[in-house]
Amino acid sequence: MEVTTERQNGVLSALVSGRVDSTNAREFEEQIRHAIEDDDRAVIMDFEQLAYISSAGLRAVLMTAKNLWRREATFALCALPDVVREVFEVSGFDKIITIHPSREEALAAVEG
Repeated sequence: MEVTTERQNGVLSALVSGRVDSTNAREFEEQIRHAIEDDDRAVIMDFEQLAYISSAGLRAVLMTAKNLWRREATFALCALPDVVREVFEVSGFDKIITIHPSREEALAAVEG
């Protein structure tokens, strides 16, 4: 698992690649939490290069979302591969977390 971040106009984009599972979900959550700054008004997780996510990874995503919602920041996911999208749909997370087809669409939505 690798997380690469970039910041633009108060929006943190995190590109996540590899696998997020029980062996690294805690590290994943900590990397994202440390990357988020107080003045970030939105966070986008780009999963285009994510090969797999387990229930432990889903929990890390949900905890990140809850922390952002508490501080009234926007949170969204984008570019989910089919296998990852299926995990979000089966778990029902697609009903509570906004998912955009592409990074560009996610950025337009949070900046608009």
